[in-house]
Amino acid sequence: MGYKIINGSVTAAKGFKAAGVHCGIRKNKSKQDLGLIFCEKKCTAAAVYTTNLVQSSPITITRKNLADGFAQAVIVNSGNANTCNADGDSKAQAMCDLTADALGIHADDVIVASTGVIGQILPIEPIADHIRELADELTEDEQGAADCAEAIMTTDTVKKEMAVETVIGGKTVRIGGISKGSGMIHPNMATMLCFVTTDAAISAAMIQKAVKTAADETFNMISIDGDTSTNDTLSVMASGLAGNEEITAEGQDYQDFVEALTAVCRGLSRMMAKDGEGATKLLVCKVSGAKTTKDAKLTAKSVICSSLLKAAMFGADANWGRVLCAIGYSGADVDVQRVNVSFASSAGRIEVCRDGAGLDFSEDIAKEILIQDEIDIIVELGDGSAAAEAYGCDLTYDYVKINGDYRT
Repeated sequence: MGYKIINGSVTAAKGFKAAGVHCGIRKNKSKQDLGLIFCEKKCTAAAVYTTNLVQSSPITITRKNLADGFAQAVIVNSGNANTCNADGDSKAQAMCDLTADALGIHADDVIVASTGVIGQILPIEPIADHIRELADELTEDEQGAADCAEAIMTTDTVKKEMAVETVIGGKTVRIGGISKGSGMIHPNMATMLCFVTTDAAISAAMIQKAVKTAADETFNMISIDGDTSTNDTLSVMASGLAGNEEITAEGQDYQDFVEALTAVCRGLSRMMAKDGEGATKLLVCKVSGAKTTKDAKLTAKSVICSSLLKAAMFGADANWGRVLCAIGYSGADVDVQRVNVSFASSAGRIEVCRDGAGLDFSEDIAKEILIQDEIDIIVELGDGSAAAEAYGCDLTYDYVKINGDYRT
């Protein structure tokens, strides 16, 4: 049925409210650091998590709470990751208990998340002191969602919000999300925080399947710096208030839902990649003509992850050899003598490599294309019909500056 992008994010769908406040975990008093999302009814819910063996306490508690496939609220703080702490689980559980008490719901219906510095004790007092204020601030308007989006930011420079509208089973359905992520981004799922809400009626089993499918096509195709984080989570809550017949199996309704969910996740993925720490450019590697989807994804991700290529893109240097190099070590089944490479942006497109060999091209035209803030790296493999996209950013001096003193 298709979808259209609309204003808003996590409060666009029926039944959801959000808020964000400054509670005092972060030193900057002008910055929101505690966010809340709440639905008027219990939702079917699902999540996917980081694959790092070091995982945050909020993930431990959220896994437990989502085991039954239901949730009603999200509580999240920035400024402290609550990871690698002896009392981490009890603090994450306390965040759920405080939220449940403030909202009049069960603690095991709360998704909890934290982001920030690893290994520092999370002070629970600021959260306890401000949780009722946060609950009182809940609103279904776009400002509440924006405040919540700000509350989850760490080194992010912009809020990341998106919402779409589609039709499922003759009913208008909305899906909206917020995310954070600027550094330590190399998901496999996931190395960022993302919270998605929808008013679609969909079973817990099918929403779990949909989340994994959407993540594999979007968030798992991002890399900013190659570091897989310890905390982060993509969760989706579905209120069912759109009134469509519940999606309980694969079929057209399910495919329409996945298409719209993937659109939200892809939009947020692009925002995250463009806002990479110190970044000046969004890089999108578009691979076509692969033998399999796996080969396409391996190729695209390898190109995006290349530090040498990322540095070349920062300098607007059309060093296509670095693209070929990354393809060659990607592990994909590729005939390198059939590879074509082009660079494109709002300033135009230029082919730089054909059949695995360089072409004569204007360095001046290439430079004009590569000084833009969104660059497509177009790779045609000529081996089949599979395709994939990966999302990244350039590697700049500022990345080192930001991470040289992140903790202190």
